[in-house]
Amino acid sequence: MSSIHSVCVYCGSSTGRSPIYIESGQALGTALAKAGLRLVYGGGTRGIMGAVSAAAVAAGGKVTGIIPSFLLSKEAKDGAPNGLDELHVVDTMHVRKHMMFEKSDAFVALPGGIGTVEEIIEIMTWGQLGQHRKPMIFANIDGFWEPMRTLIDHMAAEGFIHSAHQVRPIFVDTIEDIIPAILSAGDRAKEGDEAVIEKM
Repeated sequence: MSSIHSVCVYCGSSTGRSPIYIESGQALGTALAKAGLRLVYGGGTRGIMGAVSAAAVAAGGKVTGIIPSFLLSKEAKDGAPNGLDELHVVDTMHVRKHMMFEKSDAFVALPGGIGTVEEIIEIMTWGQLGQHRKPMIFANIDGFWEPMRTLIDHMAAEGFIHSAHQVRPIFVDTIEDIIPAILSAGDRAKEGDEAVIEKM
């Protein structure tokens, strides 16, 4: 039995300049639902974030949204999103991020901005510190994450990633290959000690 039951998706709350970003979000949401994997995401209705969620709901998937109350008016254009079977409105970004971590067995970064980078990098940091071994995927749509791949390789080459065996993000170029990559990585992973990541 697979150890992967839920997948956290980090992505932009805007659409980006290319239509391929929204299309990729929709395709991933649909694919997660069809694979029977729960989507965990930031709870908004705008941009790529909203596209992933709406597609998952439309395909009959289970969706958990987690959003701070102060972002409801910014990231959820019509208030709370519809169709979610689980919605958590929390007080802070820290609580949101930790809850997303706790409820997820794997992480995917679709194209996005500073917030998306910050979220997936924090998960990578926890991995480097040995706090989890959950799969981490960069959805490298149209080469979006190539600068990140270059930066990670550069940091490793310069001796700044001392636990490289714990930081193994997977770069996947197509939506179709994301779920197989997650399931394969999940099968190889051993459970880490997640309890030491404290809520502040």
